Amino acid sequence: MSSLSELINTENNAELREELLERLAIVEHKIKFTDKVPVCFLDSEGHPHLELAAIAELGGAAITTQPMEAVYIIFHEETKLLDDLMRKVPVLLDENWPAVKFSRVCLLADDYRLSKPEEAVALVEDIAEMIHPGHFIFGYEGDKWIRFTV
Repeated sequence: MSSLSELINTENNAELREELLERLAIVEHKIKFTDKVPVCFLDSEGHPHLELAAIAELGGAAITTQPMEAVYIIFHEETKLLDDLMRKVPVLLDENWPAVKFSRVCLLADDYRLSKPEEAVALVEDIAEMIHPGHFIFGYEGDKWIRFTV
């Protein structure tokens, strides 16, 4: 959490800085009482990547590069929005992947500026909401990410 905390501490607005630290602390506290969830990030060609690994781990993910090991698969790629991913993902899905069998595939738009503290915290919250449904409800589903059902 140190790099994200450092980023948050660069925020000049003291009230916003405090709010962001509190939001992050809420996620961190709830994650302590849940198991880490194996998550695999794939790009729009089906290749695994670790671009969001550090942020995802703060949201409760245990990162894997193997779709067969993943409870959740999250499709994400730099510069790709939800529409772009919706066109490409269906042909990439393997019905043998556990995440596909149990409808645990999500699409995540590249709509975050991770250099901005508020957007980095929002991404942690979004990933927590994706992989811990019922434990987290931040209300961003449909805006920057969606559950993809086959």
